[in-house]
Amino acid sequence: MSAKREPNILQGFKAFLMRGNVVDLAVAVVIGAAFTNIVSSVVKGIINPLVGAIGTQNLDNYTTCLKGPCKEAKDGTVQSGVRILWGSVLGATLTFVLTAAVVYFLMVLPMSKYLARQAARRAAREGTKEVMEVTELEVLKDIRDALVAQRGPGHDGR
Repeated sequence: MSAKREPNILQGFKAFLMRGNVVDLAVAVVIGAAFTNIVSSVVKGIINPLVGAIGTQNLDNYTTCLKGPCKEAKDGTVQSGVRILWGSVLGATLTFVLTAAVVYFLMVLPMSKYLARQAARRAAREGTKEVMEVTELEVLKDIRDALVAQRGPGHDGR
């Protein structure tokens, strides 16, 4: 009786790393990090100046004082009052919406259209195969009927 050797830790780790989805996930994280920098630059370089045409160019400057008069020191720390920084939330929301829109329109939508076309082609090939099989069956039935007709009445093929 031979004893089965359990895979060691390094073999299991190697198998884990060699799975396609782990490599795909790593690539997605790297591309996502680079893409985040691009979108942040677009928000800071284009969106913020457009908003700045109305008010301030830095969305972080949009705040509301919730409690009492808000007093701020020169270094930016709040000395009194409770300040809500809704401008930074707005900036982060704009960054998220732009990122989601670009990912959807440049990656998800084209990929889903491509996959739908591939599925339609596959279905068309399968449909053609089914039509060919049905056509062959019909031809065989016609041949059978012709042979039965040639034999004449009374012959049932036994």
